[in-house]
Amino acid sequence: MVNHQWVNKQEYPFTSKFLEIEGIGRMHYIDEGTGDPIVMVHGNPTWSFSYRHLIKCLSASYRCVAVDHVGFGLSDKPKGWSYNPQGHAENFATLITALNLKNITLIVQDWGGPIGLSYAVNNPQNVKRIILMNTWMWPVKGDPHFERFSKFMGGALGRFLIKRFNFFVRVVMKMAYGDRTKFTKAIRLHYLKPLENPDDRKGCWVFPKQILAANDWLANLWTKVENIKTKPTLIMWGMKDIAFRAQELKKWEELFSNKDVIKFEEVGHFVQEEKGMELCPIITRFLEEHK
Repeated sequence: MVNHQWVNKQEYPFTSKFLEIEGIGRMHYIDEGTGDPIVMVHGNPTWSFSYRHLIKCLSASYRCVAVDHVGFGLSDKPKGWSYNPQGHAENFATLITALNLKNITLIVQDWGGPIGLSYAVNNPQNVKRIILMNTWMWPVKGDPHFERFSKFMGGALGRFLIKRFNFFVRVVMKMAYGDRTKFTKAIRLHYLKPLENPDDRKGCWVFPKQILAANDWLANLWTKVENIKTKPTLIMWGMKDIAFRAQELKKWEELFSNKDVIKFEEVGHFVQEEKGMELCPIITRFLEEHK
């Protein structure tokens, strides 16, 4: 058993649960509260810890499930696994089936977007509402903005920096905040610790490469967006994001016909970290309006 004593129980006072994924390892998740399920899906290099504020407030009225992808957070970090987004999406679908979750509301951000929404476009009958924070789910080959990032962070140098120096947490994550003072030492520790061992960082360095390498998978997902375009959708967007810009937001706005859009002008990529509890009344109101 891995030692998780570094987890601050005031910040993250939840009971850890694990699902054994056959041939891969144990996937950690949180399952708090009762009621209609709200399922939260994280990206790189985060884990369910990033949703702690939302779990605390929403679990009073809803069943909150937050997963750690294999290779992240408190989940196993097997050496031989692929860590491509298709695999993460399959694991995520396995969790939903294993927990028999029905009528779900998805909250997604970063890579959580394509991973979580892959379930939605393939199982639209089981997804009631969608809450999006800075993310995408379409092919970006040919877009210089994404090409540059993927080729650098997903190339030999980026992989070396992530593997040797935990560069994604130490540098990229901090840069992605709108207000970097909110990325305190105590919070940063909760992202450094799960990736403390260089051998455990494969998931973190595979993701940047997959922005381009998963192009066909993303293209296939995007062909199915008609399945979700009328779902009640709440979009909460950090406008100072260095990754997903106003033009990515516009693409979502054009897709969804039944949407609320809230823009946070001073917030960066990790909306759920920077806004924390301030998101709770916004989300609660949206959930109530779309019962």
